[in-house]
Amino acid sequence: MPDPQDMTRRVTELLERVVAALGLDGTVEVHDDGETITGTVHGESMGLFIGRHGETIDAVQHLAQRVALRDGDGERRRIVIDAAGYRARRREALEAQADEAADEAVRYGREVALDAMTASERKLVHDHLRERGGVETHSEGDEPHRHLVVSPLT
Repeated sequence: MPDPQDMTRRVTELLERVVAALGLDGTVEVHDDGETITGTVHGESMGLFIGRHGETIDAVQHLAQRVALRDGDGERRRIVIDAAGYRARRREALEAQADEAADEAVRYGREVALDAMTASERKLVHDHLRERGGVETHSEGDEPHRHLVVSPLT
């Protein structure tokens, strides 16, 4: 059973190694709120760490999850990796796209498909639109091309 402090240490070490390997001038901060372990890399020029369309940061987040939980069936924690406020900016962009799609679905009375997203991004949009109301959502397609479809409530 992984110890929460051990999971936090593992995430910290992984992030420090990735930052060093990429040659970035950044500092690592890891926080555990009891449900989520959040690793944040602070510094200038975090574009390389974030990657094109967030692919690198998502891969690092996946690795961090695997490293933190490698001992198996113990206490599960959500692992989030962020840099330069990327996750908040991405959330705002996804919510704006979702709102536009919902408006279009209601206005024209038809389904609107969004671009492919990761599972966590699809969940964020599902939750956002459920709270907004007036539309329903479902996912279609296979990874990595799985996307959300927004439909007006009938």
